[in-house]
Amino acid sequence: MSATTSPTAPADPAAPRNSRSRVILASLIGTTIEFYDFYVYATAAVLVFPHLFFPSDNETTALLASFATFGAAMLARPVGAVFFGHLGDRLGRKTTLVASLLTMGIATFLIGVLPTHAMVGAWAAVLLLILRLTQGFAIGGEWSGAALVATENAPEGKRAWYGTFPQLGAPIGFIIANMLFYVINMVLADPANPGQPSAAFLEWGWRIPFLFSALMVIVGLWVRLKLVESNAFEETKRRGTVKRVPIAEAFRFHWRGLILGTLAMLATYVLFYLMTSFTLTYGTRPGDAPVPGAGYTYNAFILMLVFGVVFFGIFTLVSGPLADRFGRRRTLLVVTAAIAVFGLLFVPMLGGGSTPMVMFFLALGFTLMGLTFGPMGAFLPEMFPTNIRYTGSAVAYNVSSILGAALAPIVAVWLWGLADGSPLLVGLYLTATALVTFVSLLLTRETKDVDIEA
Repeated sequence: MSATTSPTAPADPAAPRNSRSRVILASLIGTTIEFYDFYVYATAAVLVFPHLFFPSDNETTALLASFATFGAAMLARPVGAVFFGHLGDRLGRKTTLVASLLTMGIATFLIGVLPTHAMVGAWAAVLLLILRLTQGFAIGGEWSGAALVATENAPEGKRAWYGTFPQLGAPIGFIIANMLFYVINMVLADPANPGQPSAAFLEWGWRIPFLFSALMVIVGLWVRLKLVESNAFEETKRRGTVKRVPIAEAFRFHWRGLILGTLAMLATYVLFYLMTSFTLTYGTRPGDAPVPGAGYTYNAFILMLVFGVVFFGIFTLVSGPLADRFGRRRTLLVVTAAIAVFGLLFVPMLGGGSTPMVMFFLALGFTLMGLTFGPMGAFLPEMFPTNIRYTGSAVAYNVSSILGAALAPIVAVWLWGLADGSPLLVGLYLTATALVTFVSLLLTRETKDVDIEA
């Protein structure tokens, strides 16, 4: 038998250990579920939870209480980042990804069977908060693991493109979650008041999207259990350079990367939550409310959001080849400058009242979201060496979620009220965070050509 056909011929140690389709699906499925769970909770935080878990005579107070539990998950995410990062850097990416996905799926399912305030009083809000914190804890380890699966298994010169696939879970999760809510809301709509959630929707219909998450988790676990570890992690084990306490190593020798990585994600997070959570709140608030909004029905505005999210998905994929060709840092600097300008357009575009202008605003904002979010799948992992990569990228990503995601919905609602219904201050808030991110990017180095196995 020839050497080329011998079954005992050694494999190329540099060859990817997982097929391209397996890498793409494994990195995509988990973040799709992650963002599906986020959007389901975010939608319920606007439509359902203020009525069922935080009843109040003041509509804004109930909404802020609901958003507080939404933001509380971000506080648990750095804890999850340290925990799952430790497991991922010591035991491997596969085991950690399975554990984080299972934890998140169980928490989301249990939210779907929670008793409401009318059933158990204040305990309803406490139980909701506990499960939301559990979601945040699990998500703390989900994104980084998915990004590492993609980038550590990517062919040479295509890491940023492969890194966009876990990012693509955000728009896909949005479309699945919101279209499911849309269909349920349509089926259960009250003909006498089609613009508001019906009694049937508030009684049981809102639970369906949370319960549906279980099916998605089962598929995700099946895919991830088929993974094998990347060459980069296996090489780290072979060299004996696995760290006993990766978080200590990260803070001692890579603190600059942690700080700059956190601030580099800030504008991305703020834009993300403003375009999804705040716009839904503003768009569906009646124009004659004490703090007025755009006055669209929920069903009408959801379709407008889905239209915008299509641009999010397209430009997430577009961003990968751009970052591979021009570099992550240069691409992100240009996009971040555009985000700063976009923040100045909230009043004439979102607050202008014209449907075509609002749709253009959503398309433009989500385009920028795709262009800034896509390269992060490669940029953050590349900032850290293999033996602390899971921990370093997870901590930077999730600490930024506190500074950006946890505060953004609350700050936006407060600024919106402060400006008597105008989105002016909300837009300026986005511009300010973009300037912080721009400075942090200036202080980073280009990571396009780093050795991913170092």
